[in-house]
Amino acid sequence: MPIRQTTFDFETEPGEQKAVENNASQPRDKLKNLLQPAEGFPKYLKDGTLSGDAKKSTRGRMKLSEMSASASLIDIPADEILFQKSYYSIGSVSEMFKVNGSLIRFWENEFDILKPKKNSKGDRFFRPEDVKNLRLIYHLLRERKYTIEGAKEFLKNNKKADEKFALIESLQKLRSFLSELKTTL
Repeated sequence: MPIRQTTFDFETEPGEQKAVENNASQPRDKLKNLLQPAEGFPKYLKDGTLSGDAKKSTRGRMKLSEMSASASLIDIPADEILFQKSYYSIGSVSEMFKVNGSLIRFWENEFDILKPKKNSKGDRFFRPEDVKNLRLIYHLLRERKYTIEGAKEFLKNNKKADEKFALIESLQKLRSFLSELKTTL
């Protein structure tokens, strides 16, 4: 039994229809051409990844590998520079961590150690201590892959988590310095 397909040609007069008959014995190549995505839609490879010329969607949750790769890209100034200003706006803090401001607001609601000042309009201003606490929360959630509840529990049980984190940061700086020194030799 032949397959009947109705198509619409928008260049003809409105209301006119063209009927096209396709035979079931049509070669596979012609059927593959019918199944190709239209222009403007992403093109996927057989393994499910996007082809090189297609744009990647920015919606949805980030993969863990992408999250850990972006964890090293945060740009928090050194303590001497950080403590020169009394307050940082939520925009500048979100730029430091390369996350959305909504995520910073969410973390503020979830974690009790974050207490930014708010003006009469409701704008949030973070003290340098808050930025340091955000760095600790970022480390727990993005680098060590804790859940929100796990990070809360960790901060609750480990009162000296700030000191341990400072030690880890200094060891990481030392490691990067030594690796740079090794490459120059």
